[in-house]
Amino acid sequence: MWWSDWWGGYGPAPWMFFGPLMMILFVVACVSVAYLVMRPYRAGSGHAMDILKERYARGEIDQAEFEARRRLLQA
Repeated sequence: MWWSDWWGGYGPAPWMFFGPLMMILFVVACVSVAYLVMRPYRAGSGHAMDILKERYARGEIDQAEFEARRRLLQA
């Protein structure tokens, strides 16, 4: 039969896996790019806490204001 001459009639054609494999690689690439783009936005609260600690260390704010702002950031 003409449809089984490609690989001796044993199993599926090897190139049949290329399409689904490329789709999976495309989805993984899209998710990776989205993660790398959104990563700086998720780390915003840690950056604010660092700034708050620096201002407290320099004496720009007192302990009461530091504790009040720290509670707001951690909420």
